[in-house]
Amino acid sequence: MVLEIAQIEVKPGLEAEFEAGVVKAVPLFRRAKGCTGVTLQKSHEKPSRYRLFVEWETVENHTVDFRGSPDFQAWRECVGHTFAAPPEVEHVVQVVDGF
Repeated sequence: MVLEIAQIEVKPGLEAEFEAGVVKAVPLFRRAKGCTGVTLQKSHEKPSRYRLFVEWETVENHTVDFRGSPDFQAWRECVGHTFAAPPEVEHVVQVVDGF
């Protein structure tokens, strides 16, 4: 499993609109090839900063399959106008599980 972490800075005042857009886009992720889960978290200290966590079977499921699909364009239509800057995205894999 690969975890995509996208740090997203939202234009101040558009936080509720962004959150609603993510809720609207959840079905796009649910049907994406290789996507096994999606979670959105909001920074306590910086209320316009979010982290979107998307679980993928492979990096290519995100970078090739999803980004190359019409659903990626639909995702951006739901939330792109609320971005203060392009999201910072990275992919991580678990190396230690302490539980």
